[in-house]
Amino acid sequence: MEFSEVVRRRRMVRSYAEREVEPATIDRALANATRAPSAGFSQGWAFLRLDTPEAVERFWRASSDDVDRPGAWLAGMMRAPVVVLPCSSKAAYVERYAEPDKGWTDRDESRWQMPYWHLDAAMASLLILQTAVDEGLGACFFGIAAGREPALREAFGIPATHDPIGAITLGHPAEPAESARGAQGSPARRRRRPWQEVVHTGHWGG
Repeated sequence: MEFSEVVRRRRMVRSYAEREVEPATIDRALANATRAPSAGFSQGWAFLRLDTPEAVERFWRASSDDVDRPGAWLAGMMRAPVVVLPCSSKAAYVERYAEPDKGWTDRDESRWQMPYWHLDAAMASLLILQTAVDEGLGACFFGIAAGREPALREAFGIPATHDPIGAITLGHPAEPAESARGAQGSPARRRRRPWQEVVHTGHWGG
C-alpha cells in the first residue's frame, strides 16, 4: 500500500471480528515502532505485548469494571485478539542526557521543557497504528482509565522505571455495517479540519 494511502485510511477501530492476527504481523508492527525518533536516541520505550486470550482478558479485567456486562464500546474492543501497552521510561532519558556528549550530569528534570519520553513513545505508537493499516488490520489507541494503572502494573509486572502511556488494540475490523456510524468523536460524526485551517505560514496570523 502506498504511504499516502496508509495515512489517509488510518482511523481508530473500536469493533473487531473474532479472528486471530498472525504473530509475524505483530512482530512487524513492533519492529516498526522501534524506528520512531527519540531524543538523544535514548530509545526509552518498551512494549507489553498481550496476544493470548488469557493475557488479553487479564488486561481488560485489570483496566475495566464491566468486563462481564460490557456496553457496546467495551464489547467491540474486547474482541481484539491483541493488546499492546506502549511504555515510556523517563529514567532512560535522564541517564542518556547525563552522558558526556550531552553533559546534563546534574540530571535536573527542569531542563526538560517537554516530557520527551512520553512524546517519543507516542510517535512509536503511531507507527504501530500505521502498520496495522498497511497490514489490512484495525487498531485503536486509547488511554488507561484513571486509577487503573496500579492494577495493570501488578497484573503484568510492569516495573516502576516504565509508565504505560495508553494501550493499543489490534485485530481484524468488524464488518462495516457493525461500525460504519462511528464513535461520537470520530471523522464519521465530526468534520475533519482541512490542513489549510491549522497551518500558519511565516507568522501565526499569516
